[in-house]
Amino acid sequence: MPVPFRSLALVTLACALATPASAELLTQKSLSASMALTIVQAAMEACTTQGFRVSVAVVGRNGELLVHVRGDNTGPHTMENSFRKAYTSRSYRTSSADFAKRMLKPGEPPGGALMLSNIIAGRGGLPIKLGDDVIGAVGVSGAPGSGGPPNGNDEMCAKAGIDKVADQLK
Repeated sequence: MPVPFRSLALVTLACALATPASAELLTQKSLSASMALTIVQAAMEACTTQGFRVSVAVVGRNGELLVHVRGDNTGPHTMENSFRKAYTSRSYRTSSADFAKRMLKPGEPPGGALMLSNIIAGRGGLPIKLGDDVIGAVGVSGAPGSGGPPNGNDEMCAKAGIDKVADQLK
């Protein structure tokens, strides 16, 4: 065997042997379609009983869309905004309201993260957590104004969705 091939074979063998013995697959919990649907339905119901017309999105642990519902007679922007709020909340592992506070400080230019696709600085997105692990997020768009609870009516409805499945998130 020529020297270059012998050297390559030895390097390949050394790399194979250097792989840690503890290397293993990751085990992760993820939202089921059924749980995502329950969250959307509970969030939508919380808003419609208040007379708010909203759209609701739930994304999974990787920011992928799991369920997205446009409420009756909602504005066309509510679909995009509900997804972006959920995506932002999942991406930054915090409420979209807290993200907005970090990015939109008075007297300072907006944070660079606002230039990223699907990121938005608006209230109404909440992370879905299993302990400290963020396994998804819910976003609501369409409830009027910033009144209601501290972070607005959209967030109140998103919280109602998560509260509906809270016993399964322990």
